[in-house]
Amino acid sequence: MTTLALTLAGAVLIGVTLGLLGGGGSILAVPLLVYVADLPAKEAIATSLLVVGVTSAVAVLPHARANRVRWRTGLVFGVAGMTGAYAGGRLAEFVPAGVLLTAFALMMLATAVAMLRGRRSAEGRPAPCELPMLRVIVDGVVVGLVTGLVGAGGGFLVVPALALLGGLPMPVAVGTSLVVIAMKSFAGLAGYLSSVQIHWGLAAGVTAAAVVGSLLGGRLAGRIPADLLRRGFGWFVVVMGVFVLAQQLPPVWGLAVGALAVAGTVTLAVWGRRRREHSGQQRLGQPVCRHARTGVER
Repeated sequence: MTTLALTLAGAVLIGVTLGLLGGGGSILAVPLLVYVADLPAKEAIATSLLVVGVTSAVAVLPHARANRVRWRTGLVFGVAGMTGAYAGGRLAEFVPAGVLLTAFALMMLATAVAMLRGRRSAEGRPAPCELPMLRVIVDGVVVGLVTGLVGAGGGFLVVPALALLGGLPMPVAVGTSLVVIAMKSFAGLAGYLSSVQIHWGLAAGVTAAAVVGSLLGGRLAGRIPADLLRRGFGWFVVVMGVFVLAQQLPPVWGLAVGALAVAGTVTLAVWGRRRREHSGQQRLGQPVCRHARTGVER
């Protein structure tokens, strides 16, 4: 009973994270299902894809009502991501569970670096209304492949691609990423179902708790300073990534790699913040968005 209660409490946190940040659900879901619910790694990854897919589909509704979703970009990215996610889910059948969890931990650390570094200055560059389709498709396939392999919905890969590289406003990147996450998660799940059995009762309970959390996260959005939320969650992801990585290595190597991972994350985060501070603030009065193909500002 205690294990179930902890699992459901963690699921609420997963939903809150998705509602607030447009990603991070699987970064929490896989460790929760492996180390708290005691599921085998591949079953945990498949279950996390179900939980995150359903929760993201629900969490996107308030963003859509607030006009914070770029549907064309999201749907094209999502379709491309579904292709990669299904392929990754099928490929995962032939990859040892320990390798998948190690790859997952390394992706968590890379994600933490991106969050702690923050957004690049967009000085002089109006945000595009939609991103170039070829770039969207390529990025979607690559992110989808990672999604299917390690059970990550990809929000913390999609949001930086849309906000940091594509120049979309952060709220719009978050809303759009939820569309992509839902599509890719269901495709990755379809790939896993050919080789993995899911505990449907537990999955339903965790999903319901995560949906409740996503509605709470949607209400909290905008009330917490974005930089504070991003940095706090970034350091939490560092801790979780080091923990998962250490579990896959002998104790001595786990401590050494963990220390190096933390030191490297801190160094990259500080370097990124200093670069951003020197780049200056975004110029005021720029157009709301710029068409990606024609360059027409509007």
